Amino acid sequence: AELRAEMPARPLLLLAGADAFLGFPLWHRWQELFALAHIVVIPRPGIALERSLKEPLAAGWRRRVTTDTGVLRTATAGSIYVQPVTAQPISSTAIREALASGDARSVEFAGLLPAAVLAYIESNRLYVPTR
Repeated sequence: AELRAEMPARPLLLLAGADAFLGFPLWHRWQELFALAHIVVIPRPGIALERSLKEPLAAGWRRRVTTDTGVLRTATAGSIYVQPVTAQPISSTAIREALASGDARSVEFAGLLPAAVLAYIESNRLYVPTR
């Protein structure tokens, strides 16, 4: 909402994995997202996106889904676009679990996080289990 207020005439895009997108109805005020940005959905292995849609998200999908990338540049918000990507064999959940278990350096060596990101996580003690 803050970005939209700062840039009312600029198209904004919210990228979401298919798993997160399917969970939108559980989000607070999720339907307002469409007035704030376009939603770009990233497919996930093992998730049949269209077959997994349930109401009321399915109705929004039918009204908003597009294959025209031009609309993402011309309209400020409101569309859903699916952007195929090459699937990677790791998830953010697995990275957070490795960090929480104190195995952060193996994450870095595997090339999953840039050194600057890992340094920020460590200096701010993110993903450290609470006692």
